[in-house]
Amino acid sequence: MIDSTELPLFPLNTVLFPQGPLPLRIFETRYVDMVKRCMRESSCFGVVLVQGGSEVGQVPGFADLGTTARIVDFNLLPDGLLGITCRGERRFRVLRRWRAADGLNVGAVEWVDQSTPVAVGVPPEYRHLADLLRRVLPELGDVYAGLEPRYDDADWVGSRLIEILPLALGDKQSCLELDDPLERLALIAPLIRRADDSDTPAG
Repeated sequence: MIDSTELPLFPLNTVLFPQGPLPLRIFETRYVDMVKRCMRESSCFGVVLVQGGSEVGQVPGFADLGTTARIVDFNLLPDGLLGITCRGERRFRVLRRWRAADGLNVGAVEWVDQSTPVAVGVPPEYRHLADLLRRVLPELGDVYAGLEPRYDDADWVGSRLIEILPLALGDKQSCLELDDPLERLALIAPLIRRADDSDTPAG
């Protein structure tokens, strides 16, 4: 039998990568309660990409592979809603899913990533991607200000670029599902070259 962990799931129209930032506005009671529980227990929730239905109301379909989110900050927004800042941690695969009595999506999940991943360096042919990221991230404001930069880590560089490039969500999800960080860089490199050659954003 496969060992599994029970995890609250938050279907969203976004793809969260490990170490990536995720600011959220929380207004539904089931998710307010989930956030309070995660903060009280110092636990995570799982972010999965919506693939049908919507984020509210009826039960949405969502991707089987997602990323855990840990709450690193929270505040009350001017509109009275709860604002939280999260950080992506580990990828997981949903083995079984159900709805709790309060409407919260819950899944039995298995971990895809090691708890302490082994870093893969950025090869010379992709150093321009790391250099581009080094120039761009400081211009993106507070969202990325709190991240520890890892410009020599292929997984970190590829994930950050996929987050900020104007790619379709389905393409970002496909990149999330890749296990090889160098394969991600190989997919990104042609997009960056086209952007540089035309002096216009890729996408």
